[in-house]
Amino acid sequence: MEKSGSMHKFFFVMSILMVISLVIAFMWDSLPVVKDSVHSVLNPTAGRLLDWNLTWGMFIIIFLIAVITTFIQKYSTDQETLRQLKKEQKEMQVEMKKFKDNPAKVMEMQKAALPASMKIMELSMRSAFYTIIPFILLFRWFMDYFTDAGNPHFFGFFSWFWFYLIFVIIFSSILRKVFNVA
Repeated sequence: MEKSGSMHKFFFVMSILMVISLVIAFMWDSLPVVKDSVHSVLNPTAGRLLDWNLTWGMFIIIFLIAVITTFIQKYSTDQETLRQLKKEQKEMQVEMKKFKDNPAKVMEMQKAALPASMKIMELSMRSAFYTIIPFILLFRWFMDYFTDAGNPHFFGFFSWFWFYLIFVIIFSSILRKVFNVA
């Protein structure tokens, strides 16, 4: 029962953070104090990097974001428990493959594995508590910056969003291995 309560609390807090993030995102232009505050912090820092050189500036910003989020993920989650749960999950998948011709057995095993999957998700998402609102603010600032810059494309065809998404995945994957993040 306690685990179920913990899971409900987790999803409740995540839901509140998501609602706050959506309010900020949708009311960005209606909340000048938030918009102006974010611009006053990011224009002289990230904006200066992008003004210096759009592509290299964006690479540096994305790399710094990947470093920060990797460290947050590493130090805000129980790495040993995550590693153990993921190991058990892999072992369970190997077992399920043995019973691929017996769907009833596979369903039974999946049902048994569900609590571990939920625990992995809960542990993995803890870092989102610290990053979701700053990311929304950063993305809204990016939208303003790149709109004002005429929506330039990276390498001739990537919008800022796709450039960010592709390279943050690449940098994060590398950093997760380097810093041994589960």
